[in-house]
Amino acid sequence: MKLLARFNLIFILVFGVGTALAIWLAGIFLQRDAKQRVLEQAKLMMETTLATREYTTLQIKPLLQKVQQHDSVFLPQTVPAYSATQVFDYLHNRNPDYSYKEATLNPTNPIDRANDWESDVVNTFRNDPARKEIISERDTPTGKSLFLAHPLRVTDPACFECHSTPNRAPVAMIRQYGSDNGFGWKPNEIIGAQIVSVPEALPVEIADRALRTLAIYLVVVAFIGLLILDAVLILTVIRPVAKLSRAAEEISQGNLEVEDLPVKGRDEISMLAISFNRMQRSLARAMKMLESGDEGAR
Repeated sequence: MKLLARFNLIFILVFGVGTALAIWLAGIFLQRDAKQRVLEQAKLMMETTLATREYTTLQIKPLLQKVQQHDSVFLPQTVPAYSATQVFDYLHNRNPDYSYKEATLNPTNPIDRANDWESDVVNTFRNDPARKEIISERDTPTGKSLFLAHPLRVTDPACFECHSTPNRAPVAMIRQYGSDNGFGWKPNEIIGAQIVSVPEALPVEIADRALRTLAIYLVVVAFIGLLILDAVLILTVIRPVAKLSRAAEEISQGNLEVEDLPVKGRDEISMLAISFNRMQRSLARAMKMLESGDEGAR
């Protein structure tokens, strides 16, 4: 096998092992980074719903309550949870992988009732009131899902206008939702949880896409690097060694009039060329001396 081919094979083997190790490590890092980015997006959405709830409580509800009392109709826009859910629906249109629910143990609207796993999340907050956040995974029929949850705590006294006892609640609300659900809430009680969910496949897809791009870049850089190294190897090693080999071949066949090899620099190849030129001149002188001695003997 020629020197250049051997060098290319060694380079490919070494780079292949190094690239495989780099891609493996990069895959771990990219998976973690993608998951973190997804969680940061979920937290931003959660903050948006919290701001929406506060805006509804402070500015929208006081305005609509007058209309509600005058028309004797219940306007869901006065409910912070309704506003937060509606705003998230608009966010969902632009980020369809994310879902949001204000899972409540005893909601006025049955659509907000927590299912089994959501109830477990709510009860975790109730059992540990100091806990502010849960980040975890769960199995779903379509695969693993990553979720972020914050507790829903009753801190606004205005909530008890609708959620203390049925006789204090707006008549229009009782007419729409009945008097069986959504009552008996207590001050500072954790009644539910805000939950943002996203399929585990989303951060995996983001990481895989980034990893494929990285792998392509590595292969392109390796190919260009191999071409550059081959060019340098040919100019600095292969050609000088080839000239040295041809000169040695001619000398071995009796041609002692070989021109001196060019010497450029002071590297090992140049030193080898200097030594070869010196050897060639010494050999030529020795042969001339032998020829002169033979002629004198005759």
